Amino acid sequence: SLVAFHPKRNPTHCPTTDVGASCAHRVERACRTSAMDKYKLVKKERQPAPEGEIRVTAVGRVAAYVSYIAKLLVDEGKDKVEIKAQGNALAKAVTLAEVAKRRIKGLHQITKVGSSEIEDEYEPLEEGLDKVVTKRFTSVVEITLSKTALDTSALGYQAPLPEDQVKEVDLEELSRPRGRKGGGKGPSKGKGKGEKGKGDKGK
Repeated sequence: SLVAFHPKRNPTHCPTTDVGASCAHRVERACRTSAMDKYKLVKKERQPAPEGEIRVTAVGRVAAYVSYIAKLLVDEGKDKVEIKAQGNALAKAVTLAEVAKRRIKGLHQITKVGSSEIEDEYEPLEEGLDKVVTKRFTSVVEITLSKTALDTSALGYQAPLPEDQVKEVDLEELSRPRGRKGGGKGPSKGKGKGEKGKGDKGK
């Protein structure tokens, strides 16, 4: 059966001694970690994102996401896209929206920030133990980018950027990997100077 994990009610939890709140908290965390060593996390089957939804991860490349947004809005003529992220990917989602607005003209934006409950299930590695379910909350963000007007009275609405702040680029340029500018200039320049100096000395 599925049971909710609670360190003070779980039979594998070891009681803390009266050594102060801070120390007791550390002991409780150590006991909880020790108890969870007897379990393994059940991997969830990831559902594919609906068309027009971009799920941003902390390891994803902003340039790749921008290229995909441009493909949907410009190449395929979609009206809007939804950018979604949670946890440590929130900042990347905000950056993505700002970059996209500077690459595609006339994008209206609405940003919603909230929290979501995540449920993790653990299977026991030893016989006689029940499955464990833990629940946690994480921050989430949803950003709508639309070519048509959105509700301007909505909390989190942002009007399109002025056209002089938008630099449109084609899809091929967006998808092209960027190299470091001037990567080989330093060494070659230094080498040239050295050779010149040698020649001067020889003369």
